[in-house]
Amino acid sequence: MSQMVRPLSESLVRRLSVTGLWLLIINGMIGAAIFGAPAEAARLAGAFSPWLFLVCGVLIAPIILCFARLSSHFSGTGGPVLYATEAFGPFAGFQVGWCLYIARLTAFAANSNLLVTTLGDFSVAARTAILFAICAALTLLNLLGTRGAIRWLGVITTLKFAPLLMLVAAGLIRLDLAPTLAPPHFDRDFGAAILLVLYAYVGFENGLVAAGEAKNPQRDIPRALIAALLICALLYGILQLICLEAGGGSLVQVSGKLLGPVGASVMTAGVIASVGGHLSGVMFAVPRITYRLGLDGQLPKWFAFVHPSRKTPAASILFLGAAGFLLAASGSFVWLAGLSVLTRVPVWICSILALYRLKRRLDVVALSICLALLTQVSALAYVNGAALVAAGSLLYWAARRSAKPHSDQPPPAAA
Repeated sequence: MSQMVRPLSESLVRRLSVTGLWLLIINGMIGAAIFGAPAEAARLAGAFSPWLFLVCGVLIAPIILCFARLSSHFSGTGGPVLYATEAFGPFAGFQVGWCLYIARLTAFAANSNLLVTTLGDFSVAARTAILFAICAALTLLNLLGTRGAIRWLGVITTLKFAPLLMLVAAGLIRLDLAPTLAPPHFDRDFGAAILLVLYAYVGFENGLVAAGEAKNPQRDIPRALIAALLICALLYGILQLICLEAGGGSLVQVSGKLLGPVGASVMTAGVIASVGGHLSGVMFAVPRITYRLGLDGQLPKWFAFVHPSRKTPAASILFLGAAGFLLAASGSFVWLAGLSVLTRVPVWICSILALYRLKRRLDVVALSICLALLTQVSALAYVNGAALVAAGSLLYWAARRSAKPHSDQPPPAAA
């Protein structure tokens, strides 16, 4: 089986280059968490923390490489949803899409609130209005077309990286960066540190989901995944070393130490840009999940509607914008936050097993890492996860009764 392509046709236009895919992946991986992670990583792992970022990059690499191999055999929209459906059937594909959607929707709501909190202290009414403006603007931008959404993502990614590179330059000039290979202390804190740092590498699924709009997804997605991983590992390690040598603290605090109040202000702007980039990436990629499920008849066909001129999955974009705003404004997403690992790691495991099922390649290292991560999940998260799967199952069977697989393209005219 040299190539696997979904039989159902799509009317989304292939406009994404390898750069566009990389923008989606890098904005999924580098979010607001990295701006505060160095202080906590230093507390948990001490002098070994810069190396820990590199070690975790090595640990996540087998998982990302599994996705790179899978993506080289698919060209349709959906990413892990396609992989699971092809390997294990539509029910598995739906559950993977359901888990991915809930995880990213929860992250969207949480980061929307974080963005408003970073901007200032507002009344409830003002906070709600700002959340609505953020969700509405991102929704409209994505409705208008792929090119505009990706261009905006490129601009905000530049604004995100500029403060980080500024801090790297300041550290190289003002500090004596001489990393020492301090041995780690294998205690409870070290396990917590691994989880913290590994979390800085997740979110790469965004680029996989959008494969149906990539010019050459089977070639470009693996390249974009590997490039994003290498850049993240190098950048994270250097930033952590700078933070340690500067006496610790968050990236904003370290920037203040090295560059004064202006540096702290610029890094704060970088936090805002980073959250904005994450939100933009989610708003672009996640509607493609419900679009895929609607196209395959696993959700009502309304979700697979594509705007005839803009060529965007308009219904799915509108749904995510509305759901993201309601969750963010109500705060009802908070109980789902603990599911971040339990919704993501099973998706990874399913994809790793799909690679074995479809290509007879089982990455034991990647599978072992995923199983080890599941041992760190709380009992309450498992209960909530079981409830989430049960709700997804009910939704799946209800949708199957009313929806059938279809093409999102109009039927050909009669001869």
